Amino acid sequence: MRIAVLGTGGIGGYFGGRLAAAGHDVTFLARGAHLEAIREHGLVVTSVAGDFTVESARVTDDVASIGEVDTVLLAVKTWQLGALLESLPALVGPDTAVVTTQNGVEAPDQVATVVGREAVLPGIAKIFAFIEAPGHITHAGGPASLVFDEWSTLPGAPSARVTRLREAVTASGAVSPVPDDIWAELWSKMLFVVPFGGLGAALDATIGELRSKPSSRALLEDAMREVEAVARARGISLPPAVVAGTMAFVDDQPAGATTSLQRDLLEGRPSELDAWTGAVVRLAGESGVDVPLHRLLLEVLTSRHPGALLG
Repeated sequence: MRIAVLGTGGIGGYFGGRLAAAGHDVTFLARGAHLEAIREHGLVVTSVAGDFTVESARVTDDVASIGEVDTVLLAVKTWQLGALLESLPALVGPDTAVVTTQNGVEAPDQVATVVGREAVLPGIAKIFAFIEAPGHITHAGGPASLVFDEWSTLPGAPSARVTRLREAVTASGAVSPVPDDIWAELWSKMLFVVPFGGLGAALDATIGELRSKPSSRALLEDAMREVEAVARARGISLPPAVVAGTMAFVDDQPAGATTSLQRDLLEGRPSELDAWTGAVVRLAGESGVDVPLHRLLLEVLTSRHPGALLG
């Protein structure tokens, strides 16, 4: 398969690296020192599932030079997405699949505005991975799964392109489960990360601190219920006990865990606040749902971090 990996960070570097090591024709998009290191030494991946190096990896900083591919793995952060959208059509042919992996639920629609819904496979990457150093990706844990599906899936067998890509991901040594409902999966992840990220950033608290103090635990559950209300108002079929199930998941996480949103805000880096808390507020307004806790969190965090919504 011909694959373009747009964003060679933890997600793109790991899954794209696995596919390249398995023999697929993969081109990575990278910048600066990361680009130069990959050109000189290949893409090095240190993984709890086994280390490997993609020797002579194809890498570029020019999307237009890649040409039409079978699959685009869109692995940039949400705040980087806008700059790439106008370049996407050059990669997309009649059967090309563009897999979105961004946190939140708005990226598939944003991508569809430039390549059409028929090209987009909404997806979720579940992995703890990051750039250790230029040209070096570290996979520290997590299921290392890439979940995706057609925008609208009818009963029966999956599409040929979805089957082909799932088989390629699985054969590469990663995991690609078949989702019952990709949109319910996207919203279920949002129901976990957005309340945790917003409250963690506002209170400067780890997940252990949030869940152990009765007042903040109650706020976390309230914030989850707001996301649930928005999802159900938009026709998403979340599990009946999704909040209870998510809180059980919270209780299983390492006590010192924080979200990337919290870390980025506290360190003054571009953040995904707009795609997380901002999206809940936006979509709630469109759906006629009141989300007072998320409105407050958005106000507090944008006041405290004035550039947070600019990316």
